[in-house]
Amino acid sequence: MVKIEAIIKPFRLTEVQEALVHIGVQGMTVSEVKGFGRQKGHVEFYRGAEYRVDFVPKLLLMVVVPESLAEQVVDTIQKAAYTGKIGDGKIFASRISDVMRIRTRETGPEAL
Repeated sequence: MVKIEAIIKPFRLTEVQEALVHIGVQGMTVSEVKGFGRQKGHVEFYRGAEYRVDFVPKLLLMVVVPESLAEQVVDTIQKAAYTGKIGDGKIFASRISDVMRIRTRETGPEAL
């Protein structure tokens, strides 16, 4: 099993979600997060006043999938989240040794 975490622009969530459901991903977790990368935030103007936004709002998407589906999930997220502009995000993949469904106590891939 592989846990895939993606940090994406908030307005790309619908496209990413629809693309993942289309390839058979059955569940995901989404969290609102803030952060910065190479862009180091940005400057905005509000009512004539300039202010600096150091942490940019993003979404953190997490899915755990069988290893056989991991590469396709990463590719799907990349294509659906892509805008071509700075701040498109990052995708992280890490191996998961075990998982348990709390309600049924199923473990391993059956718990996904």
